[in-house]
Amino acid sequence: MDADALYADVIDKYSRHLNPHLAKLMAFAGFGVEMEGDGCYLIDHEGRKFLDCLGGYGTFSLGHRHPKVVEAVKNQLDHLALSGKAFFSKNSADLAEKLAEITPAGLDYSFFCNSGTEAVEASLKFAKGVTGRTKIVSTTESFHGKTLGSLSVMGREKYRKGFEPLLPGVVFVPFGDSQAAAEAIDGTTACMIVEPVQGEGGIIVPPAGYLNDLRTACDKHGALLIFDEVQSGLGRTGKMWGCDHDGAIPDLLTSAKALGGGVMPLGAVCGTEAIWDAIYSKNPLSHTSTFGGNPLACAAGLATLQVLQEEGLVQRSHDMGVLLLEGMHSIGHKHRNWIKEVRGKGLMVGLEFAEDEVGELVVAQLLKYGVCVAYALNNPRVLRFEPPLIITAEQIEFALEAVDGAIVETGELLSTLV
Repeated sequence: MDADALYADVIDKYSRHLNPHLAKLMAFAGFGVEMEGDGCYLIDHEGRKFLDCLGGYGTFSLGHRHPKVVEAVKNQLDHLALSGKAFFSKNSADLAEKLAEITPAGLDYSFFCNSGTEAVEASLKFAKGVTGRTKIVSTTESFHGKTLGSLSVMGREKYRKGFEPLLPGVVFVPFGDSQAAAEAIDGTTACMIVEPVQGEGGIIVPPAGYLNDLRTACDKHGALLIFDEVQSGLGRTGKMWGCDHDGAIPDLLTSAKALGGGVMPLGAVCGTEAIWDAIYSKNPLSHTSTFGGNPLACAAGLATLQVLQEEGLVQRSHDMGVLLLEGMHSIGHKHRNWIKEVRGKGLMVGLEFAEDEVGELVVAQLLKYGVCVAYALNNPRVLRFEPPLIITAEQIEFALEAVDGAIVETGELLSTLV
């Protein structure tokens, strides 16, 4: 099948059997059919090579098909793919131990699942089970997943509308506003859930000390504090965890996306001994997952943590993030008539445009330059850049030149429509 026929076949099947509306949107933007991933690059059905600065929304922190992760999964496949569930799992035990070593102090236990939204669901369930309370505090413009519990604490009405009623007792406060959070957290609050850096909200970085303020407010009323590190964790922000910038310690921490090394789906909730005792002491099967913590996924997770540490990728994220952010600030100054703000930490950077729909047009233009990005789901004005942590200075320079050129061409295009 030639490239054109393959593309037409995939679009046809998307339209008839998957999501016709998404198919139209992606086709309009110029996205092809992904066929291969290699390091920092994606290759489509026409053989076009794209620098992947979206990185699977933070999934491909090690790039595509990192050889050490692929090797670990292949080796495991020769022995045991999925768990029989009746026996102990060495890979689960080893990965839980490693996570206890690299997470904030006291988070000594892990529950494994398959995705970020499952991790959030578990954390909310644990918080309600431990405290016996029902009120949950979340933040506006937050993103925690699209299953019903996770959707209930998502701070974006666009995605909740049409699926209500959701979980009762959820209260939203402005992200970054310590006083509003302190006023909302009370003796009926089970937990507050927050992203250390908002991803889909538009790469929003809170004020220094914000996470510690939330810790104080939760402690005052006996509420649990949940940090959703599904996007911001595992080196993405230039620290191992986003909360490390404040030195704040949660009761529960969720992880996924990058945890599987870009090879296997893997999510986790890490928490304290007190929480695990409260949830599992009376019923060891209070919360389980058939596929969670399977040998293949945990093999990928173990290899991922090994690569992060051996290759110094947390520090690399910081160093390359400085280059990316400085370059984006220069572009923002040059195109200040189009760009409202540049912000971020590490290799989690947002470029916010001053007008609606400009970002969507720039995404399409960037594809022509060979760079793949996307706008934030909760704020389409923001292009978010989350490239692999293995990205080089030369690749960052290529991406910056592409962004500059794409903005110029978008401006020229819009001027012809005025």
